Amino acid sequence: MSEDIMHKINLLLSFRWCLRGLATVILIISLLAPVLAQKDSAPIRLLPEDAQRGLNGPQHNFDFLAPGTTGDNYQSAGCFGQRLRPYLANNSEALAHLNNYRRQKTLFLIDRLVAVGAFGFYGQQILAHGDRQYFNTNQQAAIGVFAMSVLATAFINRNTNSHFLRAISSYNGNVVQSGSGLWQRLQPTTVGLSATPTGQPMLALRWAMR
Repeated sequence: MSEDIMHKINLLLSFRWCLRGLATVILIISLLAPVLAQKDSAPIRLLPEDAQRGLNGPQHNFDFLAPGTTGDNYQSAGCFGQRLRPYLANNSEALAHLNNYRRQKTLFLIDRLVAVGAFGFYGQQILAHGDRQYFNTNQQAAIGVFAMSVLATAFINRNTNSHFLRAISSYNGNVVQSGSGLWQRLQPTTVGLSATPTGQPMLALRWAMR
């Protein structure tokens, strides 16, 4: 009979130690959760003046801080945002916006080449026939192409920057959601101390449905 009692006591003690170990692990997770969430949820930040660019804004490259980077260590996203692309690899919506940005930048460069080509052709025609000419048939066509290129630029540039900003916004919005996911659910709502019926202190953890 005494062996059965001792066996039950040992089982009870083992169970208590398991509970204490589990409570310790959960407490450590709850303390580390904000740090881990912050690390996994680092947003991408733009240079302040770049973050203000919108419709019809300048077309120079964007500068950004990579996730987890601090200080003034901004880097250029590249002409087509290619240096930003690896950070958006797991966000299809952000990549779609970045692809739109790349398309608009490509159209912009093609448009610039057309404009420069038309201007150069006009200049070549000035002395092409011996006497100086400034408005022959070829030059009139070149002027028309140049004017159409300038007009097209206004339409191309209108939303180019917006596509890049939407890519950043989509990534950062997803980061906020993921940062409040699993770690937040694991955290207990209250952490404190209580006493057993025998008066021994014990850790008290409570959870609420989330």
